[in-house]
Amino acid sequence: MSILPLFLIPFMPESASTFADEVDLYFLFLVGLTFFFSVVIGALAIFFMVRYRRRRPDEVPEPIEGAMVLEITWTVIPFLISMFIFAWGAKIYYDMYKEPKDALEIFVTGKQWMWRAQHPDGVREINALHLPLGRRVKLTMTSEDVLHSYYIPAFRTKADVVPGRYTMTWFEPTKVGTYHLFCTEYCGTQHSGMIGTITVLEPSAYQSWLAGGVSEGSPAKAGEKLFASLACSTCHQDQNRGRGPTLAGAFGTQRVLDNGATVVADEAYIRESILMPNIKLVAGYQAIMPTFQGQVSEEQILQLIAYIKSIGPKQDGSAPTMATQAGAPAGALDGRSPMTPAAPNAPSTN
Repeated sequence: MSILPLFLIPFMPESASTFADEVDLYFLFLVGLTFFFSVVIGALAIFFMVRYRRRRPDEVPEPIEGAMVLEITWTVIPFLISMFIFAWGAKIYYDMYKEPKDALEIFVTGKQWMWRAQHPDGVREINALHLPLGRRVKLTMTSEDVLHSYYIPAFRTKADVVPGRYTMTWFEPTKVGTYHLFCTEYCGTQHSGMIGTITVLEPSAYQSWLAGGVSEGSPAKAGEKLFASLACSTCHQDQNRGRGPTLAGAFGTQRVLDNGATVVADEAYIRESILMPNIKLVAGYQAIMPTFQGQVSEEQILQLIAYIKSIGPKQDGSAPTMATQAGAPAGALDGRSPMTPAAPNAPSTN
């Protein structure tokens, strides 16, 4: 029987991202290092058992010269190897989890048992994700129910999708094609069916695909409509600053809380302020905002966050005025602090 078919087995997934080659090299280094030391230590163990076995009942082993040098050697060498492994692994981890600049941001929501994705222009996908070749892509992810894990083997990226939190992963596709998407965290009886496809297209083909998709408006536009329909502007307009602060330029800034602490107004803080508004109260405002727990879905919260981001600081670093904010409710946001509305059914960050 020929053993040739064994060499045709794909022992590793296809490499299709900028991370893949280094991750593979790191993995193969660990496998090779393990194999090398397994063989060397096994061979030395057999040699010593034979060479230094006791031949007579009264035989006393002779002392080994240079024992201290030997002890130091087999302590220092493994230490240096382990530090090299740590440094290389930390470098890969840092590259993979450092938030990229100028990335295409896509919102992903996990739910038993499917993946929902929304592109910046509003096109939505279920258990699929289309991406442009050679473009950095950032996924902002959360779960509506239990713990999931978003895994694309060809990209060598995997990130937990956690209920009540936002997690991030990013990658840059390097090869056109269709690749597997899995959930790799047991999430219920149909966990094995929570799969999908990642399709990488040439930039022109990706734009054509977007143009042919059904768009419900960008997440920011949907968030603006939701902001208005839930009467958030009742408390967040400029003339109502005594009830709740406005939000222009607030995202990503430091907020001073009533207890003197500070917090960054990021995605997690905005979500917490919508669902549990009185946990971290901005200094100068009363705890009068109602909770929106159970009234807005995780996808709607992501839309509100996208809207707040869209009315953030201008490129020169200054907060935009109401007159320059297309589609924003008059006086809705001003950068003094995140949302803290008092009116019922008005989500905010305080």
